[in-house]
Order: sequence, then structure tokens, then C-alpha cells
Amino acid sequence: MVLSNYTKEFKYNWKLSAPVMLGMLGHTFVQFIDNVMVGQLGTAELAAVSLGNSFMFIAMSLGIGFSTAITPLVAEADAAKHFSKGKSAFKHGLFLCTVLGVSLFLLVFFAKPLMYLMKQPLEVVELAIPYLNLVAVSLIPLIVFQAFKQFSDGLSMTRYPMYATILANVVNVFLNYVLIFGKFGFPELGIVGAAYGTLASRVVMVAYIWWLLKGKEKSKAYVTNIKFFSLNKLMLKKLMNLGAPSAMQMFFEVAIFTAAIWLSGLLGKNPQAANQIALNLSSMTFMVAMGLSVTSMIRVGNQKGLKNYLELRRIAFSIFLLGTIFAVFFAIVFFAFHKHLPKMYVDFNDLENLADNTEVVSIASKLLIAAAFFQISDSIQVVMLGALRGLQDVKIPTIMTFVSYWIIGFPISFFLGKEEAYGSFGIWLGLLAGLTTAAILLYVRFNYLTKKLILSIN
Repeated sequence: MVLSNYTKEFKYNWKLSAPVMLGMLGHTFVQFIDNVMVGQLGTAELAAVSLGNSFMFIAMSLGIGFSTAITPLVAEADAAKHFSKGKSAFKHGLFLCTVLGVSLFLLVFFAKPLMYLMKQPLEVVELAIPYLNLVAVSLIPLIVFQAFKQFSDGLSMTRYPMYATILANVVNVFLNYVLIFGKFGFPELGIVGAAYGTLASRVVMVAYIWWLLKGKEKSKAYVTNIKFFSLNKLMLKKLMNLGAPSAMQMFFEVAIFTAAIWLSGLLGKNPQAANQIALNLSSMTFMVAMGLSVTSMIRVGNQKGLKNYLELRRIAFSIFLLGTIFAVFFAIVFFAFHKHLPKMYVDFNDLENLADNTEVVSIASKLLIAAAFFQISDSIQVVMLGALRGLQDVKIPTIMTFVSYWIIGFPISFFLGKEEAYGSFGIWLGLLAGLTTAAILLYVRFNYLTKKLILSIN
């Protein structure tokens, strides 16, 4: 193996990945700002946002996971210069994402009573419900945006979703600040203000990306003159066959992290708030891996369209290598600063809540040690998933992710996460086990499929 065969792809991989990363990091950074702002209100408010978002994360995972079906189809059509196929994939994907967005909003809205059955602190539940009422509506523009984003990524136009996300983030931060704390004459709405900011920013995000893509020569013909209700059953079926397993893949991973939120809630509001801090910090680094996953999906999809399987494998491994380098760096940062990073989320000048805040920071710092170790596993598994989606291989990886997270990861989290065992740290040991198993299984799958494709042309 000659290392330069892989490292020479770093520049182009980074060119494609960076806008995706920045867009996703920007989105996660807003969540970080939200958490910092809400954390100033108290640990119960922070735990309430965490609980409300646990429902949102599950719904978002299904919507975002489903939308990823658009990217490999558009990337393959673009490489083969099949405009009509590319437009058809986008149109049908947009239709399905719109229907799914409305469906998920209704699902989350009517699922709120479940909070009372989850043995979560009553104070936290009563704060979470009005927050969730508004945030649930934002699922509709968010998942419609995902259709535009995945289409744009498929054309290798990864910068434009980033621009839309950045604008939305600016809107979100401003509205959160004025509505949470009641600045510039606006009412002081607390965590409900954060929900209004989220909803408004996601509407802006959809409108702006459509406007951007409409103005570009490469994408204009795709996003205009769309006959929305003139549908082809075969394309709908193809997107469903790709999208449904992809949605389940993402659901299984997000659901295990959501289960961690619920299990933390059984331990009390402070462990739940600590879990939210560690999860938010981990999400930021995860978005870097997600950026590389999108790049992997695009480039593997392109090479599949060209039927150049040797190049496909070489390019994919160059992306895996870059992801691992980033993951090692983040692991070192988390380990080195595990005691300091959580302190950004709480107000130590708040003497009334000083004992709670101190406990939250103490728990969160331990969780970041576990998070440091699973950086590498998490990066490998998500980049592998991107490559497999680029190959349009989604059914077997779905089974692999289910086994990893729910047959292996969750039981470990459940038993080690009990108060008499390792508490919050035990929950995250289960996450580590699930992610590591997924990384190994998905690597084996990709290695097997690409070798098989190469042999088929020899």
C-alpha cells in the first residue's frame, strides 16, 4: 500500500466535505448556543430542552435518513450526464420528504403524553411540552430543506446548503437571545423563545436554499418548473427502497443516544443535564464525520455511475483515512479538556443553583472521557455508511446497525447505567460498545462488496 495514493485525495475530499461540515457544525453550534442560553435559566430548563429534543432527534433521524436516498441517485445521474433521471430523483425525493415532514410533525405532536409515562422528573416534563409544541412544527421546513440539501450534495454543490444553514443560524441565535431573555422590547419567553427561534430559522433556511439553487446555471433547471404531483411509481419505489432502510439506519443510531437521554432522566435532572452537555459537544465532532460521510456518498456514487470500481475503493479508503485522523485529534481534545469544556454550559455565579451546577459539570466531565474513546468508532461507522449508501447498499447495513446498537449497545447501557452500577458513565460505555461494533461490521461489508465489484469486471 502506497500512502500517497490515498493522501493525494485529501484536498478534493476536503473541498467537498468542508462546506457540509461547516453547515452541520453551524447547526450544532446553534444548539450549543441554545444550550448555553437555556442553561442560564437553570438545570431543569436545560433538562427540559434535552427531553423535548429527544423526541425531535428521533423524528429528524427518520426524515434526514430518508432524504439521503436522493444524493446517490443524483450523483450517479450527474456523472452519467442523465439530466432527466437526476431531476426525477429530486422531484420525487422532494415530494416524499414533504409528506414525511408533515407526518413526523403529527407523530411528535400527538406523542407528547408519552413524557408522563417515561418516569421523567415532572418539573422537566411540564417545561418540555410547550417547547415541543413549537419545535415539532419546524420538522416540516427542516425535512423539506433536507431534500434540497441532499440534491445539492448529489450535484457536488455542497457550498449552498452551508450558506443557507449559516443564514438560518444567524437568525436563530438572534431570535433566541431576544425571545429567551426578553431583549429589545420582546417578551421574555424562556425556553419557548428558543422554540420560536428554531421554527423561524428553518423556514428561512428552506426559502434561501431554493433561491440560491434557482440562481445557479447547473441547478436552475432542476428546481424550477417542477410538476409536483406528476409522479412515477417506479422512481417513488426506488427512493422508498433506498430511503426507508437509510432512515432506519439513522433512527437506530439516534434512538440509542435518545435512550441515553431517557436513561439519564431516570437518574435525575442533573445526570440528564450532564448528558445533554456531553451529547452536544460530541455532536459537534460528529458533524465533521458526517461531512466526510456525504463526500463518501457523492464520490462513491459518481464512480459507481462510471463503473470504475478500483477508483471507487481507493477514493473511499482515502476518505476513511482522513476521517480517522480527525477522530484521533478530537479524542485527544476531549480527553485533555474533559474537566473544562462542561463549565461553558453553566453559571457558577448562580449561588442558588451552585450545588446542582457543580454536580452537572462533574458528571459531564466523566462522560467526555467515554466520548473521547468513541470518536474513532463513530467516525469510521458513519463514513462507512456514507460509502455503502453511495453503492446503494442499504438493507444489510440496516440490520448491522440494529444489531450493533440495540442487541449489543443498549443492554450494556441499561445494565451498567443503573445508579447502583456506573450511572451515567455506564450508559455511555454502552454507546461506545454499540458504535465500535457498527464500525467493524460496516467495514467488513464495504470491503466485501468492493472486492466483489472489482472481481466482476476482471
